[in-house]
Amino acid sequence: MGAATTGAVRAGIGRGLRLMALLMLIVLPLLGAYAGSVRAADNSSAGSVYVIPIQQTVQSGLASFLDRALTEAEEAKASLIVLDIDTPGGRLDTAEEIGKRIRESSVPTVAFVSGKAASAGAYLALNANDIAMAPGTTIGAAMIVDGSGKPVDHPKLVSFWSEEMRSAAELNGRDPAIAAGMVDPARVVELKAIGETKEKGEIISLSADKALKVGYADKTAGTVEEVIAWKGLSDRSVVEIHPSLAEKIATFVTSPGIATILLIVGIAGVAIELLVPGFGVPGIIGLLGFGLYFFGQSIAGFAGMESLVVFLIGIGLLIVEVFVPSFGILGILGIAGVITGITMGAYDTGNALRTLGTSVLVASVIVAAVAYLFRKKGVWNRFILKDQLTTDQGYVPQLSRAHWLGQYGETVSALRPSGLALIGDQRVDVISSGEFIEQGKPVQVVSVDGTRILVKEIERTTANLNKE
Repeated sequence: MGAATTGAVRAGIGRGLRLMALLMLIVLPLLGAYAGSVRAADNSSAGSVYVIPIQQTVQSGLASFLDRALTEAEEAKASLIVLDIDTPGGRLDTAEEIGKRIRESSVPTVAFVSGKAASAGAYLALNANDIAMAPGTTIGAAMIVDGSGKPVDHPKLVSFWSEEMRSAAELNGRDPAIAAGMVDPARVVELKAIGETKEKGEIISLSADKALKVGYADKTAGTVEEVIAWKGLSDRSVVEIHPSLAEKIATFVTSPGIATILLIVGIAGVAIELLVPGFGVPGIIGLLGFGLYFFGQSIAGFAGMESLVVFLIGIGLLIVEVFVPSFGILGILGIAGVITGITMGAYDTGNALRTLGTSVLVASVIVAAVAYLFRKKGVWNRFILKDQLTTDQGYVPQLSRAHWLGQYGETVSALRPSGLALIGDQRVDVISSGEFIEQGKPVQVVSVDGTRILVKEIERTTANLNKE
């Protein structure tokens, strides 16, 4: 390996190590911020009423926040937990997780619908011990929809979610048929208390007054204070728990669209920095993208240190593969490490793989475009010989020897089978077809191939006649 190539490899490895170090500097302080944001409950708040807001889309970040808030209330031996609900719904798998956590709470819970409890929000409310609703609010409309808002009519999914809603309603003696009617438009449900019937093609959504009449609300209240007074705890102190800055960031970055964008930025940024070195900015942006992705997953409780370590090992192997060829072994191990680290740090492995696949495709297009635009600065150019032996730099190309074909000459040295011959007035290197030709013998050029001149021995009289 030449000095230039060795220098390029060393420079590349050094750049790779700097990328790794920067990634550690980005990720570890963020994880430290998470540790500082989760603090133990203050025992002085024992017997207090804890108010926890559910005023965002139901997704993984919310599940992490609610688990932390409920745990804090339980450790403080609170008298009551008020879940202030105003949500359009969200992920059903996350709603199941949160609903289970609410059911298992050792502190009595009241769901206070201050806005709307739609879709997954209705499920969360039904899992609380009691439900209070503010005037003008609604609960229900839990039909399953896809990412674009279109109804999902898959029988198994509709049946499963209907039963989940029915089970949640039965926890506190509510009519399970109404809960199923909030999900399945094919059902016909009679609401005798309000003199209405849900026909096929409709789903149930109840106002506060109707919910109170059919038993889907236990109280109408305008404020959280009225709910607390209804439970006879007006004399208790109120502790309001809000998401920390870290949890707000985590909620944002763990949303499906943002997570995909962060992975695209991470993959494209690091790849561009490796293939088109010298900029610095793409590498930093890429590492920030990966850092925010793992930070969000860590705060949400999905990504542990082991997933980050596996990811960093994968990145390291890919960097080494770029500069130290290993017949693809390190590259394959690196890709496996990156994929494993990202999927280990996600809420759902299947969803993480789909997100990663989309991110890789988009990032590949970006990297290809940037590599083409800056191809003259690419890392591969460090291993390509660019020097050209042109005439303008003083190099003279080999003159054609085709004109010697058929000419006669005389060997200056013995041909065994190569040697020297005098052809015309020039001494040139020649070769026989394998036979030995002594010095001073007449020869004729029978073939010229580049610099290779093939000769054969002839009679001297033939050579003399040719000269005459």
